[in-house]
Amino acid sequence: MIDPITAPAPEPSVSEGLRGMMRGFPTGVAVVTATDAAGAPWGMTCSSVCSVTLEPPTLLVCLRAASSTLAAVLARGRFAVNLLHDGGRATAELFASGDPARFGKVAWHADRDASGPHLWRDAHAVADCTVRMSQSVGDHVAVFGEVVRVTRQGDCRPLLYGLRTYSPWPGAETVG
Repeated sequence: MIDPITAPAPEPSVSEGLRGMMRGFPTGVAVVTATDAAGAPWGMTCSSVCSVTLEPPTLLVCLRAASSTLAAVLARGRFAVNLLHDGGRATAELFASGDPARFGKVAWHADRDASGPHLWRDAHAVADCTVRMSQSVGDHVAVFGEVVRVTRQGDCRPLLYGLRTYSPWPGAETVG
C-alpha cells in the first residue's frame, strides 16, 4: 500500500495529466500520406498509429480534424502509412511543421497501386490502406484503414518518439 503522504498528487487538469503521461510513452513515428482529387500530395507526422486486426488487416491512425491530409484521406478513401527508420528524424520534423513545400524537400514516389506517397528514403515500411470507416473524437478523427499492400526495406532500425525526443530503437540491429 502506498503511503498517502508520499503518494504523487494528481495533475491539475486531466488533459494536462494525459499529455504528460503520453509524453512518457515512447512510440514509433509514422508519416501518413495521401493525394487529393487533383493528385497533389499531402502528409503529416503521426504517432497515433496502431494495428487493429490481422483479418482483415487493419490499421488505425488518428489525424487532426482540421488537417488537409485528413481531407485528402477521406476524399480519396486511401492513404499510406510510412513507418520511419532511425535516419528519418528530419522528415518527421518536416511533416510535423506544416511546411507547405514539404514534398519538395523529401524523396518520394507513388506508383499506380500506392494509396499515398511512399517516403522511400526515410521509411523502413509502408502500408497502403483503403478507408473502411472513420470516427470523430474531439479535435481528431480516428481512421480505420484496411491494409492492401505492405512494402518493407530491411536493415533499418525504427525511429521512436517520447519525452519530446527522437531516437532509434535501442539494441535493435535491423527490422526483420
